[in-house]
Amino acid sequence: MKILILGGTRFLGRFLAETALQKGHEVSLFNRGKSDPNLFPEAEKLTGDRDGQLEALKGRTWDAVIDTSGYLPWQVKDSAELLRDATGHYTFISSASVYAELEGPGIDENHAVGQLKPEKVEELKGMDAAQAIGAHYGELKVLCEQEVEQAFTGRSLIIRPGLIVGPYDFTDRFTYWVNRMKKGGEVLAPGRRDKEVQFIDVRDLAEWIVKMVESQETGTFNATGPEEKLTMEQFLEGCKSAAESDAELVWVDEHFLLGHGVAGWSDMPLWIPDEENMAGFLTVDSRKAVQAGLTFRPLSDTVRDTLAWEATRTVSERKAGLDPQKEKAVLEDWKERAL
Repeated sequence: MKILILGGTRFLGRFLAETALQKGHEVSLFNRGKSDPNLFPEAEKLTGDRDGQLEALKGRTWDAVIDTSGYLPWQVKDSAELLRDATGHYTFISSASVYAELEGPGIDENHAVGQLKPEKVEELKGMDAAQAIGAHYGELKVLCEQEVEQAFTGRSLIIRPGLIVGPYDFTDRFTYWVNRMKKGGEVLAPGRRDKEVQFIDVRDLAEWIVKMVESQETGTFNATGPEEKLTMEQFLEGCKSAAESDAELVWVDEHFLLGHGVAGWSDMPLWIPDEENMAGFLTVDSRKAVQAGLTFRPLSDTVRDTLAWEATRTVSERKAGLDPQKEKAVLEDWKERAL
């Protein structure tokens, strides 16, 4: 197949391109040429920008398009309309963050999604793109999906991943935990041991998406894992084992953490405090994707491969996770309280 990837060099796009090339497809990459531009010399490189610089896509045809870089609906509309007659199939990478009303677990593809009023959309158009996306990421993804479905009626595939993890994960959320376990010692573990967590290895997601594109599947699919329920304790113990660590988990009460200014998700990735009433956030139902062939590698493989990638990094400042000094101070206060 001739496959156009909008993006294709940073994280999920990187593995989509790698998978497609390994399977013998002819791949074109459209991006700004700023992130790892020397990757995939065997792929065609098309330079442009989603913000009105789509000239490199004009007058061309592909069998399928995979859009990994669509965040603003007005930009997605431009690319979808331009490519409407240039390709038979359009895959849009959305997000499980589209869902609203997160109080209950087991959110499937028919669950309510976030909405923005037209006047709010107009307001966001006048804002800095990063600020607009940061403020209304999920709702904007919903509108992006709608633009794709309108331009490619009956020819679109919408993927709603959960947290994507593994090598080249620039968010550092999963990476924080594997690094922290590798370091060892006393590790602050947040809240309930039995709290459910979800994520998907980027390579599992990429391989499945390429298979779905090959068979020209359509519809909307949640895509997160693992297939069986995974608790925070099982996750952390799995990281500890795979990292061959001597780490000692110290489970700290949610209210104590919040009282000490420890924030869910940013300070403690994969942890959302119970008091936020978001049980649906990390309990998304992906059975439809599993029935369509999505599979998951063992946690130990993801941990080991992430650590191997980490060993090659030169980044000195992490984007997520608890500061070591703050972790130490909170643990000391917790111990004193227990005496």
